[in-house]
Amino acid sequence: MNKKILTSLTALLLLVNLSVVIAADNTTIIAPSSEAADGLDLQAVSELFAETKTLEDFEQAINNPDEGLNNLDLDGNGEVDYIRIVEQVEGDTHIIILQAVIGKDEFQDVATIEVERNGSDYNMQIRGDVVIYGANYYYRPVHVRVWPIFTWIYRPVYQPYHSRFRFGIYPRWWRPFRPVHIGVYQKRTARFTHRNSFVVARTNHIRTINRVHYKPRRSTTVTRRVTVKRNGHSGKKTTTIKKTVKHKNGRTTVKKTKVTKKGHKTTVKKTKRTKKKHK
Repeated sequence: MNKKILTSLTALLLLVNLSVVIAADNTTIIAPSSEAADGLDLQAVSELFAETKTLEDFEQAINNPDEGLNNLDLDGNGEVDYIRIVEQVEGDTHIIILQAVIGKDEFQDVATIEVERNGSDYNMQIRGDVVIYGANYYYRPVHVRVWPIFTWIYRPVYQPYHSRFRFGIYPRWWRPFRPVHIGVYQKRTARFTHRNSFVVARTNHIRTINRVHYKPRRSTTVTRRVTVKRNGHSGKKTTTIKKTVKHKNGRTTVKKTKVTKKGHKTTVKKTKRTKKKHK
């Protein structure tokens, strides 16, 4: 009896391990701690949002080089991307979009700040875009307070905010600047990240979010740069090229070339004899 139980458990463990290997081989993994995500700390963004009075002030503060909060270079051109703010509203539910300007009519949504009101109660969260931060990456407040910006976006006859800036048209006070090393960036944002007013969450906490018909804007350039494909445990993508050559004397030569993601090539040459075809 014990032997049968042990055999069953062993088979179950083998099946689980096999499933993990298969998942690793076929899953596209985008880690929240990717290089792109390190360019904009959402905890720091949350703290900044809570202390600003208007979305226009928020846009200026998030792009201010002296603040040092924005360190995103999503297109890899060596310059920090300008982040504009665009808002969508449906009833008492607001989606505030942080949108990186990549090129002419080309944008990448970086994160959304989602706010809802029910009477005198408020609820909010910041959601990182899946391309940059991975799936289900949120920051939400430990305690929701009536911050000044809530008073502003819920005032009577409010018009949703839409930044007038785009590629080639920026504020007079803003000039392109180079991103800094992650260590320097973390020191710059420490005054925000040490407050711990917001915590990481993996689930949505805004009940009315589906009322707003929000469709993310994404750049294929950014998607290609950020997405990391992993093949097995090595983290390398391997392509096998097979070439078969048939000789007049009936021999068949098979050449296999394995090319990894890093460009390393391994060639294996195999030769086998076959029978000649009868006329």
